[in-house]
Amino acid sequence: MQYLVQMKLVAPGRPTTPEEGAAFIERYIFPTLELCKKLQDEKKILAGGAVSGTIGLALIVEVESAREVDALITSLPIWPRTETDVTPLTTFEGRAEILRPRLERLNAQTRGAA
Repeated sequence: MQYLVQMKLVAPGRPTTPEEGAAFIERYIFPTLELCKKLQDEKKILAGGAVSGTIGLALIVEVESAREVDALITSLPIWPRTETDVTPLTTFEGRAEILRPRLERLNAQTRGAA
């Protein structure tokens, strides 16, 4: 199953001094980016990257379960400092399959009303 994962640094997690900024990049940003690249190579992250203009990530993740997406997200060093939204995604084909019976019912209702 695929999930859209959006992570954004929360205000209290922001570094406030140059020293904190350097440590933040070394301890959180670079290790997170390296792990994301590894997960991309393993085909767990299908697409995504850093969000321009903010400290955040947007990822399309493919895993077998919600538990697995939770484990993946919480393994990222940046995770404890972010607000994270996870959205399960349906395939385009899956959505079309769900809508076909509805369309048939609506068309039948339209024919019955005429």
